[in-house]
Amino acid sequence: MSSSSKRIMSNEKAGTDYGNWVPAAMMKLCVAISSILFVVEMAGIFLIHNLVMIVVMGILFLIMFVYTIYMWRCRVLFDFNKGGLMGKVHEYLVKHLEWDGEGLLLDIGCGAGTLTIRCAKKFRKAELIGIDYWSAEWSYAKEQCEQNAKAEGVADRIHFEKGDAAKLDFKAGTFDAVVSNFVFHEVRSQKDKRKVVREALRVVKKGGSFAFQDLFEQKQLYGDMQEFVEELRKAGIEEIHYIANVEKQDFIPAFVQAPWMLNGIGLIYGKK
Repeated sequence: MSSSSKRIMSNEKAGTDYGNWVPAAMMKLCVAISSILFVVEMAGIFLIHNLVMIVVMGILFLIMFVYTIYMWRCRVLFDFNKGGLMGKVHEYLVKHLEWDGEGLLLDIGCGAGTLTIRCAKKFRKAELIGIDYWSAEWSYAKEQCEQNAKAEGVADRIHFEKGDAAKLDFKAGTFDAVVSNFVFHEVRSQKDKRKVVREALRVVKKGGSFAFQDLFEQKQLYGDMQEFVEELRKAGIEEIHYIANVEKQDFIPAFVQAPWMLNGIGLIYGKK
């Protein structure tokens, strides 16, 4: 891994805030629920003396406590200053973007701007646009992206704007390269996730490059991926490759491969 790749995996630079895939708000909620269950359990033991209540609350508290510890461990692993897994996942995607870096790149669902900035550092001649819906659920914001880009010294080549991945506000064939990471399945304005992928491909120039990473192996979202990839090929995509179960790569620890974490990941990449 290059030195620039290692730097973007760390949040050491003053003024950067890349967030975490396990938000602080979620951890606070887990701790709060665990605390409430513990208090109720203690009340059952010392005040109410109800055996059924003690057993039920004890089981619920144990489950919630274990889950909180698990999520805390995942948060540490994803942290750019600690485990750095978020950066490694981004690096895996960018490694498969077969592009010379000449022209305009779009990052769909840029979040805190992390992947956009990584691409800006790798492709020094590129101009980049990052779009996101920036809902409060993920604690990301346009201003956060702009501050991160400024702190990393690439703000002059990146523009961030609000957008909907299901209906991109760009003409067909606008971009020389398009990337997206763990976004398509979150798009609530379009139930058919295959249409979200097609929309992303629509704005790629003929001969342009793309790399999309998402929960492609989850059949309830995308159905048979080999069938879908073949459909895209027949629709005119010049070169398309699919890697299933990215979570099985050696840089992703087994304990985060739980069904509610990093599970069923796939990567589509190629040239249009």
